[in-house]
Amino acid sequence: MKNILKFKVVLLTVFTLGFLVNSCEDDTSVFTATETEAITLAELPITVIELDDTNPGNPAITFNWNEADYGQQASENYAVIFATDDAFTNPVVATTITGSTSATLSVNELNSSASAAGLPPFMFNTLYAKVESSIGTQNGLPVSSNIISFQIQPFYNYTLKDFYIVGNALDIDGNGVWEDPDWNNNSNNPPLFRNAINTNLYTYTGYFGTGSGGFDQGRFKILGERGQWQPQWGVTDNEGSDTKQESGNIAGNPTTQDGDPGRFGVETDGYYTFTINFSRPTDAPHYTFSSFDVSGATDYTSIAIEGDALSGENVEMTQSNADPHIWNITNVNLQTGDLQFVTNTGSTWGGDTSFSGVATDGGGSIPVIVQDDYEVWFNDLTGDYILIPLNL
Repeated sequence: MKNILKFKVVLLTVFTLGFLVNSCEDDTSVFTATETEAITLAELPITVIELDDTNPGNPAITFNWNEADYGQQASENYAVIFATDDAFTNPVVATTITGSTSATLSVNELNSSASAAGLPPFMFNTLYAKVESSIGTQNGLPVSSNIISFQIQPFYNYTLKDFYIVGNALDIDGNGVWEDPDWNNNSNNPPLFRNAINTNLYTYTGYFGTGSGGFDQGRFKILGERGQWQPQWGVTDNEGSDTKQESGNIAGNPTTQDGDPGRFGVETDGYYTFTINFSRPTDAPHYTFSSFDVSGATDYTSIAIEGDALSGENVEMTQSNADPHIWNITNVNLQTGDLQFVTNTGSTWGGDTSFSGVATDGGGSIPVIVQDDYEVWFNDLTGDYILIPLNL
């Protein structure tokens, strides 16, 4: 039996009498829409698709189907849905369209949808597709089409965000001076370390200095890109009235305002953990400082990366001039595989999450899921690591 969807339209007729007496007549008409027969999604003329990120805006694929019939003169809605299995266990809506029986996806749209469905990059796998029709603003009477499948090789779509510190609270230039030159926005500024689970949560544990100790010293902001002053994040107070606080709201240009935000800051020299949450930048508190105890910390004299993600021998990391616990490599080519951090004491640090996470001594191998040139950072106090692809 077909389902029935009823739409009620109330027609109100007002009659004005000569002696200003109004009467209303309520006439209700009932329109019915019947569930359509399942539409037919046409097979694709090409069933093996290798995506190339050279021209992401070019059309990649067009889906065609016949028109649904709900028994009413109303525009039908259609959703193209992908999944990695024919049971559509974890479906992804690739696109929606109203009143048309075809939909074209660009290279980037198809790649993003395939990646969201769970297909790994740079290898061919089967992607299943169907079209679901419905009617009305509430998408009533949904009916799915037949299922088709095709082979697709996505490229990697790097959607994670990376942030960098700029300011005189860190000796970014490595010259031993915590002064104005350290407001250089393009001088190997250290990144924040991204949480592998909550990708809106970032931390940085390290040495923060106050230089001459004045009001404007021990200050910094967060940048979205080295060499660019916008986007930038700081405190909600204007510069000049931005007193140093242990926690508070964050503001951003252009995220929350047109003008630049105030500066984060510390009152005294020392090791701190700075935490910032970008989830809801107008809710308090979204940045915090807390002192970090470095007593008993090991002072390593060298750290290298090793693993089959490297095409050759181990690659030595560079120790920060300002903070002996921060290490980095500005550019190293990594293949698909894994890597670990190896110290001069023979300890081997690893983790189980790609791009960023927390390594532990003897903690396994860090997965590298896509080949690229990478910037690699490691904090031996916390085990925080981040691998930033340079070309994705």
